[in-house]
Amino acid sequence: MANPSTSLPLYERVARKNTIARAIELGILSLLLSLLTYRILSFQDHGFSWLLAFLCESWFAFIWVLTVSAKWSQVEYQTYPQRVSERKLELPPVDMFVTTADPVLEPPILTVNTVLSLLALDYPADKLACYVSDDGGSPLTFYSLVEASKFAKLWVPFCKKYSIQVRAPFRYFSGESMPSQDISPQFRQDWKKMKDEYEKLSQKIEDAAKGSIPCELTGEFAGFLNIQRKNHASIVKVIWENKEAGNANGAVPHLVYISREKRPKHPHHFKAGAMNVLTRVSGVMTNAPFMLNVDCDMYVNNSQIVLHALCLLLGTKSDKDCAFVQFPQHFYDGLKDDPFGNQLVVIFEYIGRGLAGIQGPFYGGTGCFHRRKVIYGLSPFDEEISGKLSDENLRKTFGSSMEFIKSAAQILSGSKSTSNSPHDLLSSVEAANQAAACVYEYGTAWGREMGWIYGSTTEDVLTGLTIQGRGWKSTYCTPTPPGFLGCAPSGGPATMTQQKRWATGLLEILVGRRSPLILTLRGKLQFRQCLAYLWNLLWGLRSVPELCYATLPAYCIISGSRFLPKVGEPALLIPVAIFITYNLYTLSEYLRAGLSARAWWNNQRMWRITAMTAWLFGVFSVVLKLLGLSETVFEVTQKEQSSTNGSDDDNADVGRFTFNESPIFIPATTVLLVNLTALVIAILGFRPAARGGDGSGIGEVIFSSCVVLCLWAFLKGLCGKGKYGIPLATVYKSGALALLFVNLSRWTSMG
Repeated sequence: MANPSTSLPLYERVARKNTIARAIELGILSLLLSLLTYRILSFQDHGFSWLLAFLCESWFAFIWVLTVSAKWSQVEYQTYPQRVSERKLELPPVDMFVTTADPVLEPPILTVNTVLSLLALDYPADKLACYVSDDGGSPLTFYSLVEASKFAKLWVPFCKKYSIQVRAPFRYFSGESMPSQDISPQFRQDWKKMKDEYEKLSQKIEDAAKGSIPCELTGEFAGFLNIQRKNHASIVKVIWENKEAGNANGAVPHLVYISREKRPKHPHHFKAGAMNVLTRVSGVMTNAPFMLNVDCDMYVNNSQIVLHALCLLLGTKSDKDCAFVQFPQHFYDGLKDDPFGNQLVVIFEYIGRGLAGIQGPFYGGTGCFHRRKVIYGLSPFDEEISGKLSDENLRKTFGSSMEFIKSAAQILSGSKSTSNSPHDLLSSVEAANQAAACVYEYGTAWGREMGWIYGSTTEDVLTGLTIQGRGWKSTYCTPTPPGFLGCAPSGGPATMTQQKRWATGLLEILVGRRSPLILTLRGKLQFRQCLAYLWNLLWGLRSVPELCYATLPAYCIISGSRFLPKVGEPALLIPVAIFITYNLYTLSEYLRAGLSARAWWNNQRMWRITAMTAWLFGVFSVVLKLLGLSETVFEVTQKEQSSTNGSDDDNADVGRFTFNESPIFIPATTVLLVNLTALVIAILGFRPAARGGDGSGIGEVIFSSCVVLCLWAFLKGLCGKGKYGIPLATVYKSGALALLFVNLSRWTSMG
């Protein structure tokens, strides 16, 4: 008789009912089409402003079609981790990857907390291995991990003994005092001891960051002697090796440090290159069939995430239905009402679940479990893989390391045995160093047909697109509490850096050889999944119509033309209905997601600001790359460990927009100055005489006022000081551009 626990499904797929939302979305689309039809029928009576409005609104209608398609089939996955945990003998090994690149922008204490949360997962320690990739080649990062491994021997047993939920120490100890509900004297004593030990660990890392690492660069630190960040040999260090067999309570999983080889004349392909090195090094050491990758600032918030992911990876009828499991990104200590619009709650709530109903969510670069064989380039339709493993193609595909080729062959053939003993990592260090060499990938398929794919600064989306283009599907896991929590950028410059990198990378994919259009025609990407990718990849190009539409009312006021129907014309009801319906509908989405009306407004205005700044510069970067004038650069976003204990004085300006000398702020400042000038002209009556009764009206003035309202942060920046003020150089350049725009607009009116 079958064991009931092994016959029950590991997950359920539940379709969301969104009939009302669909009806409203189709209503908005019909209004947009009505407006476009009206403009076409009225072309002969209007000029340039009418044509520009038509082009912009056509783009907005197209984007709305993509949005509706992406959100149409929303589904949820209900996972049952307790059913997986009952199958202890069947639990597969999992390799966990953490990536960091700069000890200044990404403080080691953040990496340490992420690593500690992974080491303390509710999963057999002998089946886990944590690999940390340090692209900065920093002895500080290595030292921090060595000290963290010592703390982990106390932290992991403490977490499992008392079933601690939050296993990142800096978050667990962020409160003023210890938990007070029914605590035993023993717990009180252990809690205080752990907090003291963590404070000692934090102090050691802080002291080391100030240049006082308590050792010379000898012994295990010898590899860091005279190291140059972009010119050094590979460094692979086994910091901790778990030698306890079975699920020993409190055992600590393997911990391995990797800094891949870098040389000035060899491209390193940013994070994608680091992920491929992690894949190869883990392949020769532990070779787990499943891999988890997280950013250094995304700690585990749910100690059962591996079990949740395995519900989907092991519970599907066919492997092709789940190539990878993506957890949505959530953020801790998020600023109230999301003033910078970067917490992405609504996108994950509706677009993410909508993608889950098509071919699956995009790969988001962090919080994702992968099948190793999929990363190795396997097609879901490859059934006779074992017959292809003995020829020379393996060497051409995977590289020259015989140890790695053997491990890859075992994964591709479905063998459950491993080439190396899980308790003998030190014997694999030499092979790992070879796999981490900068010349290893030459003449292989790494970065082209397998592994993390090169060619974009958003390597995650490109890699996921390539996988789904082969016919694989992915799944979306949203457990309670959320699987991972990270820190969102704070301030204007950090937000713009991140958004520019995204816009640049996404546009690189669109114009590359792995465009979703090509993979739909020649590959196995589903048509609606292609539309969903276009919704994402076109973020950068949205900057052009957004910028044109934001300056259009000012142009009309200055030149004496119009782009909106006159007051009293029945056609005016169409744009008014679109404006009201769209805003009320999007507001309802935020309210249904548990957010405030203020959060909705912050996201709406930041969408406009981001489009006019970061996304526009992302387009410039790609254009320069296509012209061969420049190469795109991967810019690391500043990570900050926020505190919940700050005083009111410290938090007085939290959420206020900040600026720097970057030219990225010039376009939005120019748009603001242009619209302010137009409003002054309208109020003082300096507008040119209307020709044939076609002058601008109250609609253009209201529209221009809305643009100024969206750019309120920049208006405050004109009067602000320090980092809260727009630099004078930016104001002068924007003023010159605004003056040029005003003169050109007046010249066209006289023409």
